[in-house]
Amino acid sequence: MTHGTAHPGGAPALRLTVFVGEQEAWHHKPLYAELVHRARRAGLAGASVFRGVEGFGATSLIHTQRLLSMSEDLPVAVVVVDTEERIRAFLPELDELLAGGGLVTLDPCEALTYPRPDRPAADEGGRG
Repeated sequence: MTHGTAHPGGAPALRLTVFVGEQEAWHHKPLYAELVHRARRAGLAGASVFRGVEGFGATSLIHTQRLLSMSEDLPVAVVVVDTEERIRAFLPELDELLAGGGLVTLDPCEALTYPRPDRPAADEGGRG
């Protein structure tokens, strides 16, 4: 699709958001990184990690980056968007990874994919 053409059509999708603490680990590596790697292995369309600057969770302790401390456990959100079928098939992975706690939200959304000019579009054999 070139610039100036019609807006691409959207497709129904499901957004998975996993909230964990930045310091939470899975076998000595960050839990958020393990979530991203498992999403990739599962063939999901993509995953992004967003680091919060301040927040609180079930403990009601406020964590903030304003304090000059390397020990702060800032909130992290791992966001994945794909078809509902693919996201729901991935949920059992979370049972193991979040045994120590975490929050997961699922939100229906509409995915608009803008293919990059150097990659084939999803309907041309690529994932976009």
